[in-house]
Amino acid sequence: MRKPIVAAVAAGAVVVIGAVVALAFAGSGGMPQAPAVVAASGTSTPSGTSPAPTSSATPSATAASPSAPSPAFPFKRLYVDPNTEAAAAEKRFLALGDTASASLAGRIAAVPTAVWLGEWFQGDRLVAELHSVVVDAQSQNATPVFVAYAIPNRDCGGYSKGGLTADQYLPWMRTIASTLQGSHAVVLLEPDSLGMLADPKCAGSAEVRLPLLRSSVAILESAGLATYLDGGNARWLTPSAQASWLTQAGVQQAQGFFTNVSNFDTTQAERDYAGRVSSRVGWKHYVVDVSRNGKGWTGTWCNPPGAELGQQPQVTEGTDGRLDALLWVKHPGVSDGTCNGGPAAGVWWQAGAEALARDWTG
Repeated sequence: MRKPIVAAVAAGAVVVIGAVVALAFAGSGGMPQAPAVVAASGTSTPSGTSPAPTSSATPSATAASPSAPSPAFPFKRLYVDPNTEAAAAEKRFLALGDTASASLAGRIAAVPTAVWLGEWFQGDRLVAELHSVVVDAQSQNATPVFVAYAIPNRDCGGYSKGGLTADQYLPWMRTIASTLQGSHAVVLLEPDSLGMLADPKCAGSAEVRLPLLRSSVAILESAGLATYLDGGNARWLTPSAQASWLTQAGVQQAQGFFTNVSNFDTTQAERDYAGRVSSRVGWKHYVVDVSRNGKGWTGTWCNPPGAELGQQPQVTEGTDGRLDALLWVKHPGVSDGTCNGGPAAGVWWQAGAEALARDWTG
């Protein structure tokens, strides 16, 4: 757990640690690779910018009690990343004069989403990315959400395979922690890293992965970064099985866990599931990915027909039990993989984005 604070909170940040690539197990959907390859109807798109978020909040300047932990989300406004695949698509379509396609991409780009970190961000480039996002988030009076996604043998050979070596991983994590120290960031650490361990294709991964996750929690929390571990989703492992993995990964030292990342379960189904998991791990807090769950589960995790964007993300910490936030962790409009008509994982898919947003009132 993070140490108590006495002074007022300065800049908030949420860190979700994980790579921006596709998730290839039944419990996961795809995330974009970085640098993103953005395409619509087989064509590439340049990067772009997105509008500022519509909601705002100012953190309190009141000092906390010496015994009170710092809030996971000191800013109630969430960070809008100007460099998402949706923002790049909006810029491209504007350049082509396709205002209808640009408008749709722009609607998605205007919503706060997580910033994903993987092995493509190392050394000076990693430090520069973290610094840039934190400074930009401060200018928005917002909490940025990072995802760390570089665990060794990531996705156990699936669409999102990759990651760092075991020797590289903790130094990479220390760079993240030292760069973000003092930013009061929240960390979502390695989507699918725990839920997949029960799968035969991940045989032998637990012996390497669990110690790395425990050490990562300690490193991040010691730097004042509220950290959440992989909590799977309501259709994957049982609450007891997921709680066992969380305990072995060090959830008692973390802020809590996240659920439904890159998946589609309804918010209520995930809250019910997360509550059962929480009751088995000392009533830890949790966050839920609602980026594409507007219609709930429609039968597959990979570019499912009939899926819809979810509700606007929001911070709920302190107002709604142990639910700290509803987030857009997955980047809507980015393909999960070569399934159901989609391009390669991590590529912007305009037709998929249009399907997600068709009936969305956002």
